[in-house]
Amino acid sequence: MESSTRAKSFRARLQQEIIVFDGGMGTSLYDKGIFINTCFDELNLTNADLVREVHREYVAAGADVIETNTFGANRFKLAAHGLEKRVREVNLAGAKVAVSAAADKALVAGSVGPLGVQIEPLGKVSLDEARAAFREQIEGLVEGGADLIILETFSLLPELEQAIKAVREVKEDFPIVVQVTIGDDGHLLSGAPLSQFVALVTPYRPDAIGLNCSVGPKAMMDALEDLKELTALPISVQPNAGLPHMVGGRNIYMTSPEYMAEYSKRFIQAGAAIVGGCCGTDVTHIKAIRRAVSALQPAKRMDLQAASLHIQAPVEVKVATMAEKSRLSNKLMRRQFVTLVELVSPRGVSPVKELEKARKLHHFGIDAINIPDGPRASARMSALAMTALIQREVGIEPVLHVACRDRNVIGLQSDLLGAWALGIRNLIAITGDPPKLGNYPDATAVFDVDAIGLVNLINRLNHGLDLAGNPIGEPTAFNIGVGCNPGALNLDEEIRRLDWKVEAGADYIVTQPVFDVRILEKFVARIQHIKLPILCGIWPLISYRNAEFMNNEVPGCSVPEEILERMRRTTTKEEGFAEGVKIASETFQMLKSDFAGVQLSAPMGRIEGIFQILGH
Repeated sequence: MESSTRAKSFRARLQQEIIVFDGGMGTSLYDKGIFINTCFDELNLTNADLVREVHREYVAAGADVIETNTFGANRFKLAAHGLEKRVREVNLAGAKVAVSAAADKALVAGSVGPLGVQIEPLGKVSLDEARAAFREQIEGLVEGGADLIILETFSLLPELEQAIKAVREVKEDFPIVVQVTIGDDGHLLSGAPLSQFVALVTPYRPDAIGLNCSVGPKAMMDALEDLKELTALPISVQPNAGLPHMVGGRNIYMTSPEYMAEYSKRFIQAGAAIVGGCCGTDVTHIKAIRRAVSALQPAKRMDLQAASLHIQAPVEVKVATMAEKSRLSNKLMRRQFVTLVELVSPRGVSPVKELEKARKLHHFGIDAINIPDGPRASARMSALAMTALIQREVGIEPVLHVACRDRNVIGLQSDLLGAWALGIRNLIAITGDPPKLGNYPDATAVFDVDAIGLVNLINRLNHGLDLAGNPIGEPTAFNIGVGCNPGALNLDEEIRRLDWKVEAGADYIVTQPVFDVRILEKFVARIQHIKLPILCGIWPLISYRNAEFMNNEVPGCSVPEEILERMRRTTTKEEGFAEGVKIASETFQMLKSDFAGVQLSAPMGRIEGIFQILGH
């Protein structure tokens, strides 16, 4: 792929997905036995295979963009090693090594850091000399095939401006990511506030701006909150693995991959478009960050653009209408209020208790039983088996959750075809909780697609086509549900993803549990353009501790203070359950006239609360 095409690819992807950059090059080279007093940039010439090995490891870990080993490859820093006349050679080689390692699986960012000398008015190097030094380095990177330039770890704004100007002089429209480094106070190390940084760089039209190095994830999260209020540009965040500690004469970074991954999720939820690592981060950190990103929004979605395209069924295929898909879809089409109840599969082999609960719910007029697919990444009887048993033994329509976490696209398609053959007609397509939330935190997550790609896949089957577009004969006619979170931290992104799900072929929408009706009302006002039936999630709280958990640990789930206080006043389990049911009943009464239906949860399997909420 030509560099210009790859540059366009970077810009397009930046608008559509979260991009994962790699981690520390110096950290990885040091871990492979390169002494700290070595000129790491010179390794592009003297040990290119080792540099290429690091790049390849980052690509294998899931990095979308790898950075060249050229952070200090300018004439001033190279002079300390007698290499000041080999600037172009070092940078050209660094770019070529990275491009060969990327092998069209990743993009290459030419890494450019500060010059390492004082420029005017504090030093003897003029602004013109600084710009010339940057230009010399950037010319080598561009010639070597870099897809973009990343200016990183800058703290002096006049120096950063010369670096940006140098990029524009080398190639006017070349993609740039511009990053500064900050202290614990959220200011640049020079003392300048982030507002000055944004004001300086915005006129130069960078593709993204952001933060890297110096501090760990916590301080960078605080600075991100400030930065997002100052700019509409995409934001990048690449922290160190915390602050280093001296252990046995070595600087050791103590922040674990899991901690970095958790903060990467928070960065994304707060609005970051690029995440990655800096000093102290290695392949294990990037692998964990990739898993975290995939759990929220897989960066390599299947057929994302195809979501908005019309899928053409073979001429002999009759695509089912909403009225024909299932009893549930028919009722939704006729705008009759529907009630779904969520039951969780057993942890063992016996479904007796769950089937008995399903019978009672069927007797009381519930429309469908909703079966989650490994909720909270727990290992339970398969949701597909449980729905098939309910369909066969009880007769009530089940709704099968299909999660992307545990199966690749081949397995997903196979299970969907099997579900159809077993008589399952209603689905909810979800991305799924990451394994670290469950009882097997070291399990591998798949996430070939997210919920958007999964809806697209199901819609293809509904048109008689498999994943590759080949006819499958008789089509499926699944009633396709999707989830949404009215309280999402990044509501713009949540609505954008919901729009994609609708374009991909969704038939109805189910919300996350709603406790604060005001949040739901604001959300609904934002999605007036979506005409699909919406079912509100209602969760009866069972205790004050449960209310705290929902409020603090379930992303986007906000429990109002007045409800927390009501649950706080309960003193026994039964009082807590009774009060939670009462609150859920009040919420149901407020919402039932404005929505197509509800999805009711039965915490701890206590379905008696469902009957009380519905007034039975």
